[in-house]
Amino acid sequence: MNNLYRVAFGLCLILFSVFNSAFAGKSDGSFSETTIETIPLGSGIYMLTGEGGNIGLSVGEDGVFIIDDQFAPLTERIKAAIAELSDQPIRFAINTHWHFDHTGGNENLAKENVIIVAHDNVRERMSRDNVIAAFNMEIPASPKAALPLITFNDEVTFHLNNEEIHVVHQPNAHTDGDSIIFFKDANIIHMGDIFFNGLYPFIDASSNGNIAGIINTVDHILKITDDNTKIIPGHGPLGDKKALLIYRNMLVTVKERMQNLIDQGKTLEEIISMLPNVDLDETWGKGFLDPEAFLRVLHSTMPKS
Repeated sequence: MNNLYRVAFGLCLILFSVFNSAFAGKSDGSFSETTIETIPLGSGIYMLTGEGGNIGLSVGEDGVFIIDDQFAPLTERIKAAIAELSDQPIRFAINTHWHFDHTGGNENLAKENVIIVAHDNVRERMSRDNVIAAFNMEIPASPKAALPLITFNDEVTFHLNNEEIHVVHQPNAHTDGDSIIFFKDANIIHMGDIFFNGLYPFIDASSNGNIAGIINTVDHILKITDDNTKIIPGHGPLGDKKALLIYRNMLVTVKERMQNLIDQGKTLEEIISMLPNVDLDETWGKGFLDPEAFLRVLHSTMPKS
């Protein structure tokens, strides 16, 4: 299965030059130059970066709790980074959503008796073949060992390492299976790919993702955070409430601009030629999606009259 992931991933790189290291690994699947960096957040909680989605980590006397696990070839390097922090076993791994740059290590971890947890829709999507239409990518079903062993509908709470870890489903945001993870006592949140810090976000319309759902989730998070909250994004550097508010304002702006142009009867190609977000592109369009690719993604999630 790892080879199938690599083929799909390599095809994506060939067909679309919009990927960079914020999301993608090396096109040959080797990840030979990838290093795992550890960022301490306090209270035994860390953010790990490498290739793919940012990892959240809680370590302590109850064991290790990991949020997302990037790509299969990186599992040993991720485990080595964790071993520098704790000699306890990894007990639970939770997936913020089903995309392979967040779930690629599931099978490896499950073989070491790590319990994989995710929303119901994550298991459902990983259990079958999928298509990410924005990239014309066919993603094969995951092997049984990679599937979440425990799933939930709305929310679930873990009580580990002197933390109440609250996991809440956010419907139809980045996908239809997104979860955000609250470390209540530590005042830390992992938002998965609902938050691309400093980058135009990918919204997976093929998985029922919707920009309105992303904005709704961001608004909710802004209401329950304060100036001391640390926010782990799915991609990009560690954030906070200020960074999330800036992100939110960008989302509202591009959504309104796109909807106005659609309501005027403009075609997608006409919209692209108009450069409607030229004032934002310099800041937001140098990461995961370039400005044109983002317009195509955004258009795919908007209601059409």
